[in-house]
Amino acid sequence: MRAVVKRIRIGEALVEEGAITAEQLDEALAKQKQSGQALGEVLVEKGAVSNHVLVGVLARRLGVVGCQLRPGLLDPELLKLIGPEEAERLVAIPLFRIHETLTVAMSEPQSLPKVDRLRQLTALKIRPVLALENNILEYIQKYAEGETDVDSFLASLSASDVELVQDEMVDDGPAADVSEMIEGSPIVNLVNMAILTAIKDSASDIHIEPDRKATRIRYRVDGALRELMRPPAGLHSSITSRVKVIGNMDIAEKRLPQEGRVRIFAARRQVDLRISSMPTVLGEKLVIRILDKSNLNTRMEQLGFRPQTLAAFLRALRQPYGLVLVTGPTGSGKTTTLYSALEVMRNPEVNVITVEDPVEYQLDGINQVQVQSQIGMTFARALRSILRQDPDVIMIGEIRDEETAAIAVQAALTGHLVLATLHTNDAAGAVARLVDMNVPSYLLAGALNGVVAQRLARRVCPGCATQYYPSKELLAEAGLARRKKHAFRKGAGCPQCNGTGCRGRVGIYEMLEVNSEIRPLIHIGAAGRELRAAVRKQGVKTLREEGVQLAWEGRISLENALAVTHSEGTDDEGQAPKPKAKPKTKTKTTTRARRKTQPKATPQTESQSAPDTAEEHTPRTDGAGKDEEAA
Repeated sequence: MRAVVKRIRIGEALVEEGAITAEQLDEALAKQKQSGQALGEVLVEKGAVSNHVLVGVLARRLGVVGCQLRPGLLDPELLKLIGPEEAERLVAIPLFRIHETLTVAMSEPQSLPKVDRLRQLTALKIRPVLALENNILEYIQKYAEGETDVDSFLASLSASDVELVQDEMVDDGPAADVSEMIEGSPIVNLVNMAILTAIKDSASDIHIEPDRKATRIRYRVDGALRELMRPPAGLHSSITSRVKVIGNMDIAEKRLPQEGRVRIFAARRQVDLRISSMPTVLGEKLVIRILDKSNLNTRMEQLGFRPQTLAAFLRALRQPYGLVLVTGPTGSGKTTTLYSALEVMRNPEVNVITVEDPVEYQLDGINQVQVQSQIGMTFARALRSILRQDPDVIMIGEIRDEETAAIAVQAALTGHLVLATLHTNDAAGAVARLVDMNVPSYLLAGALNGVVAQRLARRVCPGCATQYYPSKELLAEAGLARRKKHAFRKGAGCPQCNGTGCRGRVGIYEMLEVNSEIRPLIHIGAAGRELRAAVRKQGVKTLREEGVQLAWEGRISLENALAVTHSEGTDDEGQAPKPKAKPKTKTKTTTRARRKTQPKATPQTESQSAPDTAEEHTPRTDGAGKDEEAA
């Protein structure tokens, strides 16, 4: 059965949208009968309508994206995927490829047989866009003959290809007229395309890196870097200059690191960009941090907290004063957790002040202070001033030094609720870290309300989730050596997740709630292992156990759970505890001797008797563990 292709009466469509008049249409139809040309070509030749308007009207009627082909929009090497002859027959030419998706300009993007043929030839997912037939055939012939010079590429790019305009600077400093500075810039389209693709894919960063053969542009999605495009190496200087102009940075200074920021309007919303440059041997490396408020989730219930962990965290936040810490490595979502906490406490009766470096997201109803070390505006200096601003809640972006730690603890002891982040491996490690910063343990015991340690794990993509059985070594590392029959989940890779098998992220949390049992241990300066043992005694799971639990439930893969968490079978110095030597021969022991060797019931003994691995605390969901043990 022959496929039906939707036909558009272009003349009527142009008249309906006001692009041409009825008289112009009649004249064009009369000329079309004489020449035999397509009606659109006749209208363009007569100057009644431009190619841009013609493509726009057709695209809207067909419900697809339209484009006017220019060298900057096409990768000439991709024509080899289908060949010039097949491209002419289908009237289609590949534009660019992002992972497993190939964007193709077609004169009939609504033709399913042609789209299916392209899918067979390329073994890729096809994203068709509309272009005029003569425009497509022109570039097929040009690239089939080998015309791929860089000069032609540079000369034809313009800012009108992508909707991305400067809106305003984030700070209040003077802003140059960027539109005049970049007018006619040859690589505007390339940079805009990279930024827009990253925003639409919910990326957090864009990396622009110099290489000997090409400029490598990558972006980070769900914590993992993906390659976006590889422009020619000769364009690297132009690309970095364009990005630095956007960020209001000095394009002449290439020997020193620089930072810039700007607010843009892209993909129909405002997005803040934070730009950082770093000189390398091959040239400047740029990183663009994308701060998109639409991706900011400030609802604590949606972050991934388990009910008991969330309840403990909220109890710590509802104290009238004290110190609440969120710990974890860079990129683990600490700032998002703090913003979620501020969202819980924000109301007209509370004065909330934050001091951050930098201010990542601007929140309504909260006073946010930007750290500027170059002029002496440090965390410590800002905190001293904030204490004279009658605050109820203070949020510190990061406790980095002794002075900041001391002021934060003093503020927590004098009637303020202080939220802060800290870099430690787990919740108990935050106590030792602050003691190392010369915070007296007796003061810390009175100030600390709780510590949340967290990681971010990549969710299994629901579109390609498959079951599998991990190896014995992997199960042993997870403390699940006896659970060989349980099927775990991981993603096989699909177009929805760009072949990664993961889509989105979920938080893994460990909560140390300072109560009547933990506070005395902090007061006497107990070691980290003693604190961990006391927390475990209260039924709190470690990060590793929480991660394994998520893998057991099929929300993340077991490999990812082990990759983002660390084993708890190490002491404070990072060395594995040595097992006690077993006696070679069995000897009788008197009662007095047993009493001498019997350890006292101290917190340290409880720590030593606590299991060092999660093997004795394997997750049991829906009775699965009981069934397997019974089997």
